[in-house]
Amino acid sequence: MMNSSGSESSLYSLARRSAILLLRIEGAILLGLALYLASASIFKTVTHPGALGAEIAFAIVGAVGLFLCSLSYARGTSWGRSPAVLANLIAVGVSYYMFGGKLYVTAIPLVILAAATLFATLLGYRPTE
Repeated sequence: MMNSSGSESSLYSLARRSAILLLRIEGAILLGLALYLASASIFKTVTHPGALGAEIAFAIVGAVGLFLCSLSYARGTSWGRSPAVLANLIAVGVSYYMFGGKLYVTAIPLVILAAATLFATLLGYRPTE
């Protein structure tokens, strides 16, 4: 049997590994979104190229930021925790508005992924003693 500190250590380790994986998955999704938007602009007429360029740029910056946050968790440093939590709180808020617009196909996976990542990022960091 595990004592309480062994159980806590196991939960921390699982949350940390999950946070690394989920942050990288979110980053890959954002990078895929940026590639999709860039390729769609080649095949379709773009009515607002400035807005599309900004969306692509923000998606790339977000993907890089999430990947860097995952590196922070992998190295056991604290600098990636706040941005990871903030990004996922924003994603939960975005999914709320998607539910309001009846975009359930996008809102449900987004809220599940964001909530799981938020939970993992909150439990997956422990300050060094």
